Amino acid sequence: MRKYMPALLAVSLLGCAASHQPMAQAGAQPADIDSYTLTKIDAIVADLRVNGRENSLGERITTISADFLGTPYVANRLVGSDRVAERLVIDFRGVDCFTYLDYVDALSKSANADQFNDRLKQTRYIDGDVSYAHRKQFFTDWSSLPPLNATDITRAISPSAVTIVKALNQTADGGRVFPSLGVETRAITYIPAKAVNSAVVGRLRSGDFIGIYTPMAGMDVTHTGIFIMTDRGPVLRNASSRAAHRKVVDSPFLAYIKKTPGIVVLRAI
Repeated sequence: MRKYMPALLAVSLLGCAASHQPMAQAGAQPADIDSYTLTKIDAIVADLRVNGRENSLGERITTISADFLGTPYVANRLVGSDRVAERLVIDFRGVDCFTYLDYVDALSKSANADQFNDRLKQTRYIDGDVSYAHRKQFFTDWSSLPPLNATDITRAISPSAVTIVKALNQTADGGRVFPSLGVETRAITYIPAKAVNSAVVGRLRSGDFIGIYTPMAGMDVTHTGIFIMTDRGPVLRNASSRAAHRKVVDSPFLAYIKKTPGIVVLRAI
């Protein structure tokens, strides 16, 4: 699967779909970075150079993700389609759950703003090709499509993990979630919510990427976040679309997960 058709249906299913505007031209367009975003990029990478060089990747993700706490949740962040020129969207003024992870992952592997720009292409697109056809549109693309952003460690986290083969993008009635996408068969491993306990939490590391599994046909997850162990206990750091939040927040991990079907766990590489 290589194409992503962000429609209103995508917003309802993913909570983190991409937005599009009609344009006639084809090919990738350069990123437009506002001064707020550029200043924040410079500040984060400068802090990492001084204070985070010896930190593990998980520790860097933990630190960087905290810099986004309070950032407004804004749906439909990406721009591009089969008819609209793809843009490398870099905008820290608002994030959805997937672009939040994009930025944190790319920043954790960057030493300066130029590296961040290049790293974001690798994080968000297959082979770093900034095009509509090459977006990594599903959470498990991160551990399946090159260059890999993470390793799927779900099975190693819990003996209760379940694997189900899903036809990503194919709905229960044989249609398509995103009309312009192909269908890709993929084995999805998840830990059922009832099996997410203190033992599972003990095997997680701060900085692990969490996908909220969905049994819905055609999808792997419906939300994403980052596992963080804080002095107040474990949290899911996430760009929340809930009316009470509408921003990046720390949600109590176990209480949050027990209301979901389960989790998929990826570890950054």
